Formats: sequence, C-alpha cells, structure tokens
Amino acid sequence: MRTEIRFSGEGIPVTEAARIMKKDQQFVRQAMIKGILPIGVAFMKEGSRQYDYYISPKLFYEFTGYVYNEILE
Repeated sequence: MRTEIRFSGEGIPVTEAARIMKKDQQFVRQAMIKGILPIGVAFMKEGSRQYDYYISPKLFYEFTGYVYNEILE
C-alpha cells in the first residue's frame, strides 16, 4: 500500500533547507539564483536589490527525498 504525501504549499525557510542538506545558507541561496538547485525560486522584486526565496516542500522532497513538516521541525 502506497502512502500519499501531502504538501501544504507553505515554503521551507532557507535556514531549514540548509540545515537539512548540511550546507550553509549562502550555498542554498546562490545555487537557487544560478538555477542549479531545483527546489524553488529566487526572485528579485522590481526596484529591489535583494532576492526573495520560495522553497517548495514538494520540489525539496523530489530533490532530496526529505519530507519537510514544519510542525515537527
């Protein structure tokens, strides 16, 4: 019997993704900006000099095999 995994759609914080992957936060941010870490999006708003990050729980699971549950973390 297969268990269905449900994802809330709420983003995973960069700090948590980095901790789980055993990488530093800057690695996660830069890899997302360069498009080599397919776990979400890095987006710079118009008129801003800073990026916003969204890490998808589903994409994170597909890439790492780790099911992030913000309640348990």
